[in-house]
Amino acid sequence: MGNWIINHGLTYFILVVWMAINIFIFVWFYFLYDLGDRFFYTRHLLGSALAWARAPAAVLNFNCLLILLPVCRNLLSLVRGSFVCCGRTMRKQLDKNISFHKLVAYMIGLMTAVHIIAHLLNVERYYNSWHGEYDALSMALSRLNDSGNTTYLNPILRSGIPNKLLTPNLLVFTTIAGITGVIITLALILMITSSMEVIRRSYFEVFWFTHHLFIVFFAGLVIHGAGRIVRSQTNANPPYNITFCKDHIEDWGRKKMCPVPQFAGGFPQTWMWVIGPMVLYVCERLLRFIRYIQAVKYRKIVIRPSKVLELQLVKNGFKMDVGQYVFLNCPAISQLEWHPFTMTSAPEEDFFSVHIRSVGDWTQKLISIVEQMGVDGPFGTASEDVFDYEVAMLVGAGIGVTPFASILKSIWYKFKDSNPELRTRKIYFYWLCRETHAFEWFADLLQVLEREMEERGMGDFLTYKLYLTGWDPSHATHVMVHADADTDVVTGLKQKTNYGRPNWDKEFEQVCQENPTSVVGTFLCGPVVLATVLSKKCVKYTDVDPRKTKFYFNKENF
Repeated sequence: MGNWIINHGLTYFILVVWMAINIFIFVWFYFLYDLGDRFFYTRHLLGSALAWARAPAAVLNFNCLLILLPVCRNLLSLVRGSFVCCGRTMRKQLDKNISFHKLVAYMIGLMTAVHIIAHLLNVERYYNSWHGEYDALSMALSRLNDSGNTTYLNPILRSGIPNKLLTPNLLVFTTIAGITGVIITLALILMITSSMEVIRRSYFEVFWFTHHLFIVFFAGLVIHGAGRIVRSQTNANPPYNITFCKDHIEDWGRKKMCPVPQFAGGFPQTWMWVIGPMVLYVCERLLRFIRYIQAVKYRKIVIRPSKVLELQLVKNGFKMDVGQYVFLNCPAISQLEWHPFTMTSAPEEDFFSVHIRSVGDWTQKLISIVEQMGVDGPFGTASEDVFDYEVAMLVGAGIGVTPFASILKSIWYKFKDSNPELRTRKIYFYWLCRETHAFEWFADLLQVLEREMEERGMGDFLTYKLYLTGWDPSHATHVMVHADADTDVVTGLKQKTNYGRPNWDKEFEQVCQENPTSVVGTFLCGPVVLATVLSKKCVKYTDVDPRKTKFYFNKENF
């Protein structure tokens, strides 16, 4: 339990606080509408569906306030890199921004469903109350009217035509609340369904375009409350006596304690919840646009083995840190599509580079036509914190090695310049690949690091292990023939390639033995399955004793 708290305690504390706020808001507004005197007649007309409609609406407002903040990448990068008060543990939470964004979206989807179902029941009760299907009080409340059409309770007569009733269908599809409700519900359904893993990976363009329906969603959300369908009594305070008046309809307007009930719709409040995040997000997009129109020049273009494209780019005023990523746009393919790529260059270099593997339509087209490109970023990631740890375990799977290319390059420059700010004294690097060709573009850097460390008498600073997870019989035969060679037949490095997957228990035990009193940062850029395994190992091998080895898990998220 102590190990778990060290690695995940703050994350779950934040989630518990978020859930507690949701529950508090729901309960508060539920009882406000279920017990408040102002809503006594409204509650009589609609029943418990009134509270079940309004409480989810309040929770929706809170989560719509939150939903845009995790995707304000420049704001997160500012918080991560600019404030001393943002410590290591808190910065780890910033790396979970997309996970929190999804969690908030699920809550919005759930509350929307409850809100819709409750209001559909409300519409039915409005219609039936007008026709006297319940009791005399419901019918009397439904027939309240005045010349200005401002103090009614039941909106079923608000068709704009004298004595013309709105049917439930017309109420849904002709009123402000009804039309905007339908629009924002359709937008939400499209955004959530297109965000499924299978669609996002196979049809990224569908995900990208439908997700921009958030503009329609927020516009409809702000307008939605202007319909003021749910109304409350404006003269419910003394001398008005609800206990007496509800049973003496014939005395309404005749006795001082029973004036004719007056009603008004509540002032729209949603805009007050979302205006702040909307302004922040607009500023975010303006900053991205400004960076987009700045010219990007090519320094070098290389097609590496395994269909990996290396782009070395130059942009005025561009500054980066290790492990950061940028969004790339190629107008020749699409004016609107932006895709994230981790930079493989070091901050000390006078250019920034990315390695792009051909895995989909966009990347295949990019490799075919490298003509124009826009760059947005850089944005902070977990790998920025690598130099805050005495010991670092870097785990890359396939093209997931890119952030660690940047880190290892930066280490080389720091050693070359004898940088006194380098706190890291040991790095363990693991790279898992399915194909032998995938190692080739990165082997040159490892060879340079090998030589540099040996020349400086620091051969123990970097321990790296390469794992080939897929091979054919001919390759196995070739390896056996050259088993006694001084260098590896795959990479040309002194460190031989391992075949299969790492025994992570053995690796973590080795790190513990070699660093018995260190804080170890474990960094992964790879699949979720591997993230789950490494996260559990960090918990398992973290010692509760503060004087012994502790592991902190960090994962790249785009």
